[in-house]
Amino acid sequence: MYSKTLFASWADMDFNSHMRNTAFLDKSADVRMMFFAENGFPMSEFLRLRLGPVVMKDEVEYRREVGLLQEITVTLAVAGHADDGSRFVLRNEILQRDGTLCARVTSTGGWLDLAARKLIAPPEALHKAMKSLPQTSDFQVLPSSVR
Repeated sequence: MYSKTLFASWADMDFNSHMRNTAFLDKSADVRMMFFAENGFPMSEFLRLRLGPVVMKDEVEYRREVGLLQEITVTLAVAGHADDGSRFVLRNEILQRDGTLCARVTSTGGWLDLAARKLIAPPEALHKAMKSLPQTSDFQVLPSSVR
């Protein structure tokens, strides 16, 4: 399982003294970008290719509060993928130190050609990196976004 240990920062807190809803999305996106960078696709490579991930839908399920400076583990797995790699569903889980699930973030997206402004299949190396992620138990094969 791909995962990173992070902390809930002051900027992540809301009025109720727990991690705000959009902070769960931010932590999930950070871990996704860390995965890409560690697998040959830092931001500079996306810029060079004029390609980027685009999220079309996020779903967040909340289970437990996360407090200020609490250590959390954010995991990353793939819940769906098109055969050509043009679409994906990524799942992050935010866990307490003892493994208790705090939240689950499921993001549906694809790869955007930044010049043409349309969805495309990713380069083979990026497709291979995505396929290296562990699959969730509810993994689904998705239709292609390429027409």
